[in-house]
Amino acid sequence: MNNKTTLHTRILSFLTAIVAVGFCATSIAAPFAYVPNEKSGTISVIDTENDSVVAEIKAGDKPRGLAASKDGKTLYVSDQPNNVLVKIDLDQRIASGTVELGESPEGVSISPNGKWVAAASEISNSVNFVNTATGRKEFAIKTRGQNPEHAVFSPDGKWMFVSAEEADSVDVIDLAKRKQVASIKVGNRPRGIAFRPDSKVAYVASELVNTVYVIDVRSRKVIKQLKTGNFCNGVTASPDGTRVFVTNGKDGTVSAIDTATNEIIATIPVGKRPWNMAITPDSKKLYVANGRSNSVSVIDAIELKAIVEIPVGDTPWGVVIR
Repeated sequence: MNNKTTLHTRILSFLTAIVAVGFCATSIAAPFAYVPNEKSGTISVIDTENDSVVAEIKAGDKPRGLAASKDGKTLYVSDQPNNVLVKIDLDQRIASGTVELGESPEGVSISPNGKWVAAASEISNSVNFVNTATGRKEFAIKTRGQNPEHAVFSPDGKWMFVSAEEADSVDVIDLAKRKQVASIKVGNRPRGIAFRPDSKVAYVASELVNTVYVIDVRSRKVIKQLKTGNFCNGVTASPDGTRVFVTNGKDGTVSAIDTATNEIIATIPVGKRPWNMAITPDSKKLYVANGRSNSVSVIDAIELKAIVEIPVGDTPWGVVIR
């Protein structure tokens, strides 16, 4: 073997080793879960690899709804008493600015393309849209339901469903037209909303009737009603589309729904007043904010059993994972 061939072989081996190391690092990296604590005014950062709190970030006076940017660099958090959206730099883990919103902002979500952050504003009965590129609020859409709480994008980016605490229907926004085009009758006080990843079916929890409504998105019709535990509230769908999870606030439980049959297949005990939640990208672990336990319950989303309860700040409202 000549010197040129030997050099080429060594370079190839070196590059192969770098790729292998990079692949291993990427494959084992676990996401972080971010938890807004209303009364602490902080965000607890949980490493989902070992389920421990690794940082606390100051985030206004009463952080509630939150969403993470698609590049994982920014967290957007509604600060209810100050009527703003707080921007958190996730690399430095510090607040980096605010955006003015309507009065009493609550639920926050981000569009599938990452362009828009939407925040439901309770007092103004509207959804405010912030451009992530400019960092400015560009428009707002009025909704019929009083006291809107959650405004959720469909995964295909065509629709937004909005729940309102003083209503018995879900408002439907056509995002291309930038206006409300319909309302879908459900039970009193609709709260959590989740879409199946294919955008064909949505699940809405109506708290005062202890019922989850399964909605065909295309026809805007309720196709099934599921009785859950007392005061069902938060709703999230697994990224693989196989399951939907619903918190039951008064019972301290989470209901698991099989999306193939739209039947409840398990009820899992968690902490006190479970509220909003999030699931890891691999669909394996569910993180549930327990508002009165000041904790987050971690659920094995495959085996459908609680794994651990993690202490966080005072009155956790929800979870986002990125």
